[in-house]
Order: sequence, then C-alpha cells, then structure tokens
Amino acid sequence: MYGSWVLLVILFISSIPIIAVYIWLRIVKYDFSLVWFLLVLLTGAAAFFPALVFQELLSFFNVTQNRSALFFEFFIRVALTEELSRLLVLLIFFWISKKVSKTILVKPDEGLEQPLAISVIKKGTATGLIAGLGFSILESARYAASSIDISVLLLRFFTAALHGACGSRIGAAIVMFPGSPAKALLRIITATAIHGVYNFLVAIPGIPSIAAFFIAISAFIPAILSIRDTPGNTPLTNS
Repeated sequence: MYGSWVLLVILFISSIPIIAVYIWLRIVKYDFSLVWFLLVLLTGAAAFFPALVFQELLSFFNVTQNRSALFFEFFIRVALTEELSRLLVLLIFFWISKKVSKTILVKPDEGLEQPLAISVIKKGTATGLIAGLGFSILESARYAASSIDISVLLLRFFTAALHGACGSRIGAAIVMFPGSPAKALLRIITATAIHGVYNFLVAIPGIPSIAAFFIAISAFIPAILSIRDTPGNTPLTNS
C-alpha cells in the first residue's frame, strides 16, 4: 500500500511541469485543442518502450574501462537511446498526421531564414517539449516501482523538466532537417549532451544535487521561452 502511495505522489510531482506547460500555452493563447495536447503526450510516452528495447540491446556491450564505461552508460546507453526513441516516435507522429505534417514540417525550398520557417520551428519545438514531458511520466513510474526513497520525488520533478527541454530540441530538429540538416543534427547532439550530463551529475556520488537541478532548469527555461507566442506567429495547430 505504501508503495502505491509513493507511486501516485511521484506521478503527481512529475505531472506538475505538464500541467504548468498546458496552462502557460493557454495563457499565451496558442491555438490548439486539449485532444492534440494529450495525443502529443501519449506519443512522447510511447517513446519509453523503444528506449527500453535499445537500452536492453546495448546492455550486451561490455565496456571495461572506467571512464569509457561511464560515458557509454550515461551518454550512449541512456541519453542517446532515449533521444533517438523520441526522434523515432515524433517522426511517426508527424507522418501519420496529415494535418500536423502540412503545418509543421519545413519544405527544403522554404529556407530557415524566412518568417514562416521560424514559426514552424516553434511549433516543432513545442510539440517535442510536450512529448518529452509525456516520456517522463512512464519513466517516473518505472523509478517509483523500484525505489521508495523520498529524494526521488524532487528528482523526478526536475527530470520531467529535463525531458521536456531535450524533447523540444528533438522536435525542432525534425522540422529543421529538410531545410538545414546540419542545424538539425546539432539540436540532436545538444539534446543528447544535456541529457548525458544530467545523468552523470545525478548518478555520481559526491556531486551536489543542485548541479543536476541547475542543468535541468537552465535547459527547460530557454525551451519555454523559445516557443513564446508573439504577434504574427501562426498557431501550433489549425484546430
């Protein structure tokens, strides 16, 4: 019974960023439906499962050197697999949704310097951010099932923000790729690097937790600010 209450509390804590983002998007008057928001959350949550598969496959690799093992675990087996899984499910989401693909994906001849492309990138960023928060819900449930440490509560809150920040970069990368693949690849690398550094700071004993919290929040705030609605921007969806 105690474990069930811990699970519920952790899920609630990790849901706070999702609720806050939803309220914020409504306040700034982005034109989207609750159904769309929930679909993106579910899409992000779905990325949790291929990430588990990739991580299990990579667990068969035996990296013996201490430094190499740490880098492999935090940056490759965890961070890279989760970001690539997020990339995969968002690509599928954009592909199967004709409405989203028509209003979000950038065509090669549009050029990323045009005002339309800037607005489109913001849409991709917002979609990725919400998907990242959806991913954090299932990951939080997984950790809650294996730990009842009260410190996990605060950690999962900041990890949700971390996933949102990295997801925003993946979403932007997808819509940028047709017009600027180099910039898109840089977004993916940046998301993986931020994620890996966060994992390292959380897992290594002796490093103050505030360092990991700072990484998560300092990555999340710019992601939020980058999708602020300004006069002349088109909405996230046309619904």
